[in-house]
Amino acid sequence: MKARAVSLLVVIVFAWLCDAAVAQDYAQVKPGIELQFPRDQGSHPQFRTEWWYLTGWVQKADGAEFGMQITFFRNRPLLAETNPSKFAPRQLLFAHAALADAKTGKLLYDQRAARAGFGLAEAKEGSTDVWIDDWSLKQTDSGYSARIAASDFGYALEFKPTRLVLLQGERGLSRKGPRPGQASYYYSRPQLAVSGTISVKGERFAVSGSAWLDHEWSSEYLAKEAAGWDWVGLNLADGGALMAFRIRDKEGRTYWAGGTLRATDGRVRVLKPEDVSFEPARRWRSPRTGAEYPVAMRLRAGGLDLELEPLMDDQELDSRASTGTIYWEGAVRARAAGKLQGSGYLELTGYWRPLRM
Repeated sequence: MKARAVSLLVVIVFAWLCDAAVAQDYAQVKPGIELQFPRDQGSHPQFRTEWWYLTGWVQKADGAEFGMQITFFRNRPLLAETNPSKFAPRQLLFAHAALADAKTGKLLYDQRAARAGFGLAEAKEGSTDVWIDDWSLKQTDSGYSARIAASDFGYALEFKPTRLVLLQGERGLSRKGPRPGQASYYYSRPQLAVSGTISVKGERFAVSGSAWLDHEWSSEYLAKEAAGWDWVGLNLADGGALMAFRIRDKEGRTYWAGGTLRATDGRVRVLKPEDVSFEPARRWRSPRTGAEYPVAMRLRAGGLDLELEPLMDDQELDSRASTGTIYWEGAVRARAAGKLQGSGYLELTGYWRPLRM
């Protein structure tokens, strides 16, 4: 039995609206909470929103390059909390997967949506173990394992940590605005060594490369002043790692910014709003949606001055059938004075329409 489309989930949600008034409140992000592992690698069902986000660059033996992305989302709709029925939609799960092929210039992507339960979809507590049907991301003895059976492509990939966990923000509390409640719990696993196979329309081939895992959870809505964000995670060529973001207001100005820079020797610098700046260098307009994205950026963060250039321009994702929006999420290289400094993924939201979450 396949996971039901999000349209069915919407019907289910409306069917349980009568329980909304008696639902419990969401858990809140609070300062001073120390993240614990492996416990916090698992699901946090009392919080509103959570995601596990895997991105990376991989290569075939002949040197052909691909960008890979896998994301699982968990959402607590705060409906039907007191209803004893197993059909009550207490937790909703969504997943996206994409493959960027530099040779063809094409982006393949697919998505899934389901309510948790009945063994068909789940996000387990205690360790990373999340799945929807035959899409899964699981923690293993050596790292992580991902299996994705999309319509035109598939992943059977292993991810082995080569560096320690990177806590984002203030020991895992990442601020997203000036108000105390505007925050998430957030950690990353940069410099993951990738191995395994990718299949594209019946052809299967071995790949290897490097990846980045983000795990983030919160109950806070995006600030009413905000329209979306620009985010980048880079595996640096010297073994370091950089995460930087800015949240944009509805006029395109920076509402908030931040990030974390880890040097080769393991020293970590938490970046304040004034330490981060994104400056569009080149824009691309989608022929499908008309949305215009700054796919090439000049990024200044923590003393680094980097030029971000995409693997290919068209890496727009239409996720209206699951999370309800359209955004750009793509593989990028980072250069300084023409020299390669690293590679990773750039995410651009709120350019199609202001993001609601």
